[in-house]
Amino acid sequence: MCGIVGYVGQRQAKDILLDCLGRLEYRGYDSSGIAIRDSNNDINSYKDAVRVATLQENAPPLNGNMGIAHTRWATHGPPTMVNAHPHLDCTGKFAVVHNGVIANFQKIKDLLIAEGHTIVSETDTEVIPHLIEKYYNGNLEEAVQNTINVLTGSYSIIVLSQYESKLIVAKNGSPLVIGITESDKFISSDVPAIIKYTDRVIYLEDGDLGVIVGDNIRIMNYGKEIERKEQQVGWCKEEIQKEDYEHFMLKEIHEQPRVITNTILENVKFNTSFAMDGVVQDLGILACGTSYNAGLIGEYIIEELTGIPTRVCFASEFNHRRTVHLDEAIILTQSGETADVLTAMKTLKSLGVKTLAVTNVPGSTASRIADRTIFIKAGPEVSVAATKSFVAQLIVLYQMVLSHPSVDPAMRKLLRAELNQLPRKVEQLFESESQIVECAKYISTYEDAFFIGRGINYPVALEGALKLKEISYIHAEGFAAGELKHGPFALLSKGVPVIAITAQDANYEAMLISIKEVKARDAYVIALANENDEIIGKFADKVLKIPNTHKLLSPLMNTIPLQLLAYYTAKFRGCPIDFPRNLAKSVTVE
Repeated sequence: MCGIVGYVGQRQAKDILLDCLGRLEYRGYDSSGIAIRDSNNDINSYKDAVRVATLQENAPPLNGNMGIAHTRWATHGPPTMVNAHPHLDCTGKFAVVHNGVIANFQKIKDLLIAEGHTIVSETDTEVIPHLIEKYYNGNLEEAVQNTINVLTGSYSIIVLSQYESKLIVAKNGSPLVIGITESDKFISSDVPAIIKYTDRVIYLEDGDLGVIVGDNIRIMNYGKEIERKEQQVGWCKEEIQKEDYEHFMLKEIHEQPRVITNTILENVKFNTSFAMDGVVQDLGILACGTSYNAGLIGEYIIEELTGIPTRVCFASEFNHRRTVHLDEAIILTQSGETADVLTAMKTLKSLGVKTLAVTNVPGSTASRIADRTIFIKAGPEVSVAATKSFVAQLIVLYQMVLSHPSVDPAMRKLLRAELNQLPRKVEQLFESESQIVECAKYISTYEDAFFIGRGINYPVALEGALKLKEISYIHAEGFAAGELKHGPFALLSKGVPVIAITAQDANYEAMLISIKEVKARDAYVIALANENDEIIGKFADKVLKIPNTHKLLSPLMNTIPLQLLAYYTAKFRGCPIDFPRNLAKSVTVE
């Protein structure tokens, strides 16, 4: 889950690398570092357990037009200067940045130490430059190939050498992309890092080893030279600017009316039905984190509108099952690079199960593995906490279900009309943002919070709790409202905030009973309710009114106020909203 970048070109590498690196901090930000090859062919590096901005302030000049850089999310060893990347061999002739996990590093480390190498860090990465030094006999490409031949696990690496004026890249399991202009070449874990400089990219595949020398890019796969087609990214550099917003998260929340419109318009052009081979008797949805919560809502609407039995699985748990009984699987992944999801997809593919990926990133690994892909058109999402990508995933799921031939035509027409009204209604939500701020101020003084919902809004309670805990560090839990009395009531205390998602559907009366039970235990209830609900105010301490929509679409309208609630709560608590501690956006390790 680290971020790596490399540059070869006509310009000074330092500023370009640090600029790109700053755009990768959603991948990790507990430490960072840079290495540059200067005009004397010496490698000069600087690294520390600091954010990129601090690294930029403190780094020496580091002149040269070729280099590598890294921002870290710790896996092996705590955030320290010695554990930060780049890592060099004992001679200082080879420097490496790495994303992924080397599974057999301890065995390699022990062997290297026995051979006389001095290993100074706790990382798995440091064995790589030592292996390259061991195998180097005048051919850097050959040394890197011999090195990766003995590695097991996942990696994307960039290698810089004092001996040769080139960068070597290699990929297995972790994402890696090469950006191209006429005079410059960029390497990165993700497109957002380099989109400021180019929208022309080459996506590397597992087993690829690339050699970048000046204007030339040569790619081999297991020793055979191959061609990877250049693609154009559908994003622009303006989309990764914060503009006038204090945080990317707030900007991305406010982009959702446009995201909804773009996702609807994009997918009406295609057949978005999930049935790729006709009748589906057993459908699975696989995802992690926020995408898993979107999958739970998808399960509800699929079964409600089509009657097709659907199971939602954590991809991380699915990977440890012995048996799989699915006709087809929908894969939800914002980045398209989530390691647990990709492992599950490969398992499904080996079993002949058809997969449909719903992802935000064209060219991502998931989109290349899947039998079919639908893109959610959310644009780059920088903040670690997912907001607009979650809503865009829901829009795609609704469109997929409504495209299924078994859906009642009248219901299809009604829900599609309601979907088209959502951007305007979300804009209405933003007009009452001050009321959300008031509730957030109250919540920010507590260390616990509870979210409750029923039916299709139970997953919304889970998502609301996830957002709050991610960025405010408040212990937050989401519950099916009827389950409170089966244990969680023991956690309620006077004044503790309970956020109740109350839609006017078949669960409405039951939700009122749950709210009464909560109030009887002196908790403070903040209720989300339809704007024409005249009853809820008699039971809740505070009511946030939500523009009316069809009951099946209520999760879309209820989620956005909870995103804002989490945002403002974190702001009151002084938390680093876009980059919460211990988390990274693209989880590329298992």
